[in-house]
Order: sequence, then C-alpha cells, then structure tokens
Amino acid sequence: MSEEYVRTTQGVFQFELSGDEGGTWYIDLKTEGGSAGFGKPPVTADVVMSMSSADFVKMFTGKLKPTLAFMSGKLRIKGNMALAIKLEKMLTQLNSKL
Repeated sequence: MSEEYVRTTQGVFQFELSGDEGGTWYIDLKTEGGSAGFGKPPVTADVVMSMSSADFVKMFTGKLKPTLAFMSGKLRIKGNMALAIKLEKMLTQLNSKL
C-alpha cells in the first residue's frame, strides 16, 4: 500500500464475496501504512461492497468497470458512495500502470 493512496483515499473498504474463494475481505486505506486481508477490517468499514468473487477479480484486473458492475446489479454498495468512487479512480490508475 502506498502512503499516497492512504493519504488521498482515507477509507476502509469491505468486500463480501460470494462463490469460489468467497468470504469477507478488506482494504484499509485509512490507517497509517494501509493494509489488506481476509476477514473483517481492523476498524469499521466506510464502504461495504457485495459481489461475486469472479466479478471482484474482473474489477481489480480492469476487465469490469465498477460503475458498470453497480449499474448492472453485479455490485451492491452500502455506505459512503464518494469513497466508492475514489476506489474506482484508484483502480483505474493502478490498472493503467500494469
């Protein structure tokens, strides 16, 4: 996790994934240093996103745009929508560097 992403995002994202490799995962871009892992985040999530594990992989590899996933019902979002949009912008930046 880059300190820049933590500084500019300031949010904790929880992912509730269904299907193979499903479960609860998180990305903490609020706590110093940032972190990610399996299970509930160490602090309360600002955004909870629910989707299939297959769509999660597509989203994080740039093959599925989060906005499109949301509009088509593949992604459900609870919480701070502005932070969800920040995550989409960050994913776009990261995928452009791959």
